[in-house]
Amino acid sequence: MSVLYPITEKYSLHFCVLVAFLISGPLPNVCAQLQKQSKEKSSLKSNLINIEAAANETFRYNATLHNGASDTKIYELRAQIPDGWSATFSTLGSQVTSIQVEAGKSQDVSIELHARPDSKPSKYNFSVTAFSAVDSLKLSLEAALKGAFGIELTTPTGRLSDDVIEGSSKEILMVVRNTGTLPLENVELSTQNPANWEAVFEPSKIERLDPGKTLDIKVTIKVPDKTIAGDYITTLSAKNPNANSSTSFRITVKTSILSGWIGIMVILLAISLVYYLIRKYGRR
Repeated sequence: MSVLYPITEKYSLHFCVLVAFLISGPLPNVCAQLQKQSKEKSSLKSNLINIEAAANETFRYNATLHNGASDTKIYELRAQIPDGWSATFSTLGSQVTSIQVEAGKSQDVSIELHARPDSKPSKYNFSVTAFSAVDSLKLSLEAALKGAFGIELTTPTGRLSDDVIEGSSKEILMVVRNTGTLPLENVELSTQNPANWEAVFEPSKIERLDPGKTLDIKVTIKVPDKTIAGDYITTLSAKNPNANSSTSFRITVKTSILSGWIGIMVILLAISLVYYLIRKYGRR
């Protein structure tokens, strides 16, 4: 009884060559296919390995994972990235952490990299690795981080409302913060107020504000006399040609105590006058 031993992938090409030699003919199609597969090793490649973007943008690389083995493999995807950065992998429209690739097939993988907001402009090297049970495929990439402009206008406590008496002034403390990675120069400060209101900034203009730095700004808002009591919105803005920020501030106008007493006195005087006229002319 004869025993048939399986021919493994390692010896299949040699077997085809031997058979072709014995029959003195061309290699069969199956042998040619095996020869082609033997040259296609498993790989992880990307056409673009260097991408430039700002810190608030996404670095997106399109890679191809090829399984050159004779059996299906599951690859686990990992990224070695700078501290504070994040990376995600997706294929066929879904985020993944591992991917299954059939023998001799390839699968497209999207790699998205997000920089830490306060990262300085520079070139950052990182790597992506696809692990299987028997092999490890590595892809080296580069992210060229360019500078970004950013500005924020707020208050020290985050409170965006206050009270004021009609006909008086109110001083509001604001904070301008450079949230980008590049210096801000010639920042203009302005407001949009209700009619006849006035606003004065101190300082009125910021010559330069370095990344990560803050500057306190005093805003004095004057409310005209005889302003009707109620809530009013004033919009404060800080901007230059590269960045801008606006904040809505609610101001509640109240009537002064003196005005209230004057009003009461006027009402009492009117009542007294009517009473006097009734007593004097009412009997005639």
